[in-house]
Amino acid sequence: MMYIRQRKETKTIEVSEDFLSPKENEKLEKKLPSGRASGRFWKILSSVVGGIVALCIGLLTSVYLATLHENDLWFSNIKEVEREISFRTECGLYYSYYKQMLQAPTLLQGFRGLIYDNKTESMRTINLLQRMNIYQEVFLSVVYRVLPIQKYLEPVYFYIYTLFGLQAVYVTALYITSWLLSGTWLSGLLAALWYVTNRTDTTRVEFTIPLRENWALPFFAIQIAAVTYFLRPNLQPLSEKLTLLAIFISTFLFSLTWQFNQFMMLLQALVLFILDSLDMLPAVKATWLYGIQISCLLLVCMLQFFNSMILGSLLISFNLSVLIVRKLQKNLKTGTFLTRIGKLLLHLLLVFCLTLFLNNVIKKILNLKSDEHIFKFLKAKFGFGATRDFDANLYLCEEAFGLLPLNTFQRLSETLLFYAYVFVLLVTVITASVVAFRNLSDSASPQPMGQTRKCAVDLKPEAAYNLIHTILFGVLALSTMRMKYLWTSHMCVFASFGLCSSEIWELLLRLVHLCNPKRIWVMRYSVPIVTLLYLCCKSWPGMMDELSELKEFYDPDTVELMDWISSNTPRKAVFAGSMQLLAGVKLCTGRTLTNHPHYEDKSLRERTQAVYQIYAKRSPEEVHSLLRSFGADFVILEDSICYERRHQRGCRLRDLLDVANGHEMDGPGESDPDLRPADHPRFCEEIKRNLPSYAAHFTRVFQNKTFHVYKLSRNK
Repeated sequence: MMYIRQRKETKTIEVSEDFLSPKENEKLEKKLPSGRASGRFWKILSSVVGGIVALCIGLLTSVYLATLHENDLWFSNIKEVEREISFRTECGLYYSYYKQMLQAPTLLQGFRGLIYDNKTESMRTINLLQRMNIYQEVFLSVVYRVLPIQKYLEPVYFYIYTLFGLQAVYVTALYITSWLLSGTWLSGLLAALWYVTNRTDTTRVEFTIPLRENWALPFFAIQIAAVTYFLRPNLQPLSEKLTLLAIFISTFLFSLTWQFNQFMMLLQALVLFILDSLDMLPAVKATWLYGIQISCLLLVCMLQFFNSMILGSLLISFNLSVLIVRKLQKNLKTGTFLTRIGKLLLHLLLVFCLTLFLNNVIKKILNLKSDEHIFKFLKAKFGFGATRDFDANLYLCEEAFGLLPLNTFQRLSETLLFYAYVFVLLVTVITASVVAFRNLSDSASPQPMGQTRKCAVDLKPEAAYNLIHTILFGVLALSTMRMKYLWTSHMCVFASFGLCSSEIWELLLRLVHLCNPKRIWVMRYSVPIVTLLYLCCKSWPGMMDELSELKEFYDPDTVELMDWISSNTPRKAVFAGSMQLLAGVKLCTGRTLTNHPHYEDKSLRERTQAVYQIYAKRSPEEVHSLLRSFGADFVILEDSICYERRHQRGCRLRDLLDVANGHEMDGPGESDPDLRPADHPRFCEEIKRNLPSYAAHFTRVFQNKTFHVYKLSRNK
């Protein structure tokens, strides 16, 4: 963002060097080289200092998060089974494949065991490398086996230290992005400090270490930094090629490590589409980025043995549609203002229709239904009709998939982040609106050759990209709380950039007629420094208290369950239960599962709903028949699910099952008129009475305060 104004020739007169006297010319020749050398020296020194600060702040963040994890669980002192139980839900499932690779006699056998896996889903052989994004576990297991570190570092520490190390990369990438936008590394320091002081809302790595997003987001941050640099005008050819390579590698790694990559990159593609349509981005650079997204997804698709969910992604259909429609509408960016608006609306309609058409054709050809639960969830979430679909309601009732709570903004305001973000956002949105209107208006009146366009404001392409990026990801976070970590981290970058931006301060000072270079410099550096001092004074005591607070992992019931399974059941035994618990069963005991938390498969979702009938109102014969159809030998019932109180009526798991089965829900309150009373009592409650009809099919073999394990009889 900058100003271009007419020179006031009456006050400022520039004298050409050709008219200087010989003595003055000689003095100038002596002064210029030293001035340039001095400026170059200070620029290099500033870059070196900024780079050192970036590395230090990244490493300190990594150590800080690792220390919090240790203090919270006393990870170094608890038993191995307790460490593994601490990897809750799907985290435990992913870590189990790292453990499986390390326990394999050879790497080849371990790799083959992942391709032909028959323990994750009973009575079925699946290719885990095709189904899940676990190449990172494969890579880490190979590195751990190859490097001579087994005597000095336990496998679990190698794993978690790698993830905490990636946090250093993440914070450094955020730092660099803010630095690139503002032109000063002070902005990067402020972004990093905001990230750390708002840790509750910017990351959850210390308690969900193996989660896919903790692998992917550092690479996404690197990609954003590379895209920010790539969008700068007048890059040297070599710099442009190296930046494109960095974008490709980071995009590929991001896509390889997270199954939801396609949805994040779809938003990124929408950013490019908006900016390209409004002439705020060079069309050639947008085309390069579209192509990189498509090529990276196709490469990941090949590595995942042609995963159909990737081929049927909206991202590929959208990017292809944009490129095709752009070829058809060659004169899109010409005409009067109203003509341009009409062309843009037509362009938008064509891209939207072609995207849906291509996506439907691809899904019909591939018979793809893996992601239909996501669209059912979105349809119900945004009010396009109520649903009784079990999978959609399972997401709707989870707090993580609800709206972003208002107390989030209260926490962000305590560190001044939210106030700074809104301030910068308002200024840049107004600037972007002015620039977009000017671009659409000026296309009809080209400037004569040699005449420079005089304009009040401008917005750099890289700043425009980050503006639309933060708006779209903000909308995503507001609608789905789980995605807030994509927004809040970028919020730190965007707010710090604005406070350190000379263009923004120049604009504001011009509005109050106080603009001069000295005042711009003072505001650009004084406001961030005061903010940094405030953050240090406010957050330092709290951070010290966190580091001094020592806790300990304590879950004796789950530990007792895992020890019993390991000691008292055959290694080939098949267990049924909740998908969250079964992930831990696989990790801690190596037993075979009927279902698991990786939900991106239609047949697995159907199987999970069938297994969950243990919490519905079904007869013992029906439940036994369903479980035996999946080869189950044991079933684990959890009181926390059977007697759930965490959710309100209508969102408890047993309520979702009742509604899906057409039964009335328990407890006070009304049910839909077409729901009927069930013919049988709730299975998980009635089985504990040990009635003959239940004892004929199920025998209780383990019990504690939380879990009940029943062995299934072989008879039908």
